Amino acid sequence: MNTIPMSRRSFIATTAAGSALLAAGVRAPWAFASGVDGWPKLPPTRIYKVYAGRTGEYYLTRPTEELARFEEYFKQLEQKLGDVKFIGGDMIPPANVEQLAAKISEADALMLIHLSAHGGDAPVLGKLIDVGLPTALFSQPFSGHGWMYFPEWRKQGKRVVLLPSSDWKELDRVVGLLRVPARLKQTRIIAWGAPLGTAAACSAEAIKNRLGAELISVNNDRVQALMKEISPKDAEKEAEEYWISQARAIVEPTRPEIIESAKLFLALRQLMIEEKAQAVTSSHCMGNPRGCLAFSKLNDLGLVGACEGDMDSTLTMLMFAYAFRVPGFITDPVIDKSKNAMVHFHCTSATKMDGCDGKRLPFTIRNQTDSKGGVALEVVNRVGQPVTCAKLVNLDTMLVTPGKIIETSTSPMACRTQFAQSVPDARRLFLNWGENVIQGGVMTLLHRVVFYGDHYEAIRDLGDLMGIKVIEEGGVA
Repeated sequence: MNTIPMSRRSFIATTAAGSALLAAGVRAPWAFASGVDGWPKLPPTRIYKVYAGRTGEYYLTRPTEELARFEEYFKQLEQKLGDVKFIGGDMIPPANVEQLAAKISEADALMLIHLSAHGGDAPVLGKLIDVGLPTALFSQPFSGHGWMYFPEWRKQGKRVVLLPSSDWKELDRVVGLLRVPARLKQTRIIAWGAPLGTAAACSAEAIKNRLGAELISVNNDRVQALMKEISPKDAEKEAEEYWISQARAIVEPTRPEIIESAKLFLALRQLMIEEKAQAVTSSHCMGNPRGCLAFSKLNDLGLVGACEGDMDSTLTMLMFAYAFRVPGFITDPVIDKSKNAMVHFHCTSATKMDGCDGKRLPFTIRNQTDSKGGVALEVVNRVGQPVTCAKLVNLDTMLVTPGKIIETSTSPMACRTQFAQSVPDARRLFLNWGENVIQGGVMTLLHRVVFYGDHYEAIRDLGDLMGIKVIEEGGVA
């Protein structure tokens, strides 16, 4: 590996830039990523970086001092994210491509910085991409003419994201995406009861082969046994501190009912720690107690709690959590053509929709609408907030609809948490629901997951990284 020189002036400039990057928002790690509260700590995602091409006083090459800036930027980005590790730093030339290909195969992902076409053109870089790691290539303007050949990799189905951009913030975004395939391979998902959804998403073997995650089954007796082991005092403390004292109001549920729901959370927490799991979904969540509060708290922590045994939505929530560190809201949507909107509602919702280090949204503790029992949440979402509605189906296709929250509601005809999202074309969304890629029962066809933030372009890039087809559901034809 070549040593990259850094002048005193460059060091001061890049350190200042890195400090600004950190000040822009350091995201706290998830419970399972940091080892908090007993969740197993996952190792950082190892990203091998390679600089390709010449620098210096040549036509269409990057300045030599830019290498030091990149190195400092990656150092600061590593500190900001907290769960990635940049390794390597080789330059082509003089590095031998065949030897380098063997070295990078031990990493989780590959970051290529294109400096010029001289020694770093498509045939040479193609040997590194053929290693098969999720790969991103950052190519600024005036970095040679080799960029013309790069799109061929995408057409060939190579798992590479191409970033022809002068904005270094694109690196922040794509590094977040590079974590996803590695994290999924470290993921264990608990199906508490029978998993539901598309056939592929319910197959432990298919999930393992396609995404690398492990699906394990747990019966209801084990969960009930764990609940009996929870101290009533601990359950009451959990209920009081996280729910009762923080709610705007409590309408139907009694205090003992809320405490029982808190006991279920503590039991599921213990179960997930024992199984080293990052997600749980349950077809028993409509039992006694219902899983609404327990899943809400898990999602607030940056883990995944998914209702109704919905495996497609569980996997969607995991991918967004790993990429963007935001929880998902599973929804039973309806279409309102008059408002050009999709109306979302359900009785299970996170209260930290901005992420586990964000502020909690206002919430009222209610019962569940359809059963008139149990404990659920009426969360007040933020009007004007950009959102992304999505669902991974069959392990190979992601349906996406971007928009903004245009209003909230409290209709007694719908589940407790309700809001309307703008869509490109409500009529087309209604007529083309599912885009002919979903088959299954009502829950499978109906459910979608809503996330804070406009992640549409990033999800298209993630599709390139993981070989997933991305379709804008209800997009303007």
